[in-house]
Amino acid sequence: MADLERALGFYRDVLGFELTQRFGSSTAFLSAGGYHHHIGLNTWESAGGRPPAGGTTGLYHLAISYPTRAELGDALRRLREAGIPLEGASDHGVSEALYLRDPDDNGVELYWDRPQDEWPRTPDGGLAMFTRPLGLDSLLLAGKG
Repeated sequence: MADLERALGFYRDVLGFELTQRFGSSTAFLSAGGYHHHIGLNTWESAGGRPPAGGTTGLYHLAISYPTRAELGDALRRLREAGIPLEGASDHGVSEALYLRDPDDNGVELYWDRPQDEWPRTPDGGLAMFTRPLGLDSLLLAGKG
């Protein structure tokens, strides 16, 4: 990442991760639920850098799983309050997902998995995943806010 404070503003303040440890202006660790860290942020080789150009290698996206639909709805509310636009929102049958960009232009997927007994199945029992538009109003209503 290019700017630690900007990244903390996104991952801590908008997405709701807890800062567990920080080392000056170059490194921070964040978690959910008291774990030592789920996300490690650093500027060791990227301070002030630019995102990779299109058509080059790099991170496509990272996916963050929320334990409930209500918590994903609450994350959507915080994204809207922060003015962070979505690139997409999909119902995949097995999950509901929001797609966006972090401050360094990395792709981020926020999602929750439906219980397995609700997953769509083919007649022979295989998964029948799909991609359909996700109703954001319904998701916001499910949120804790």
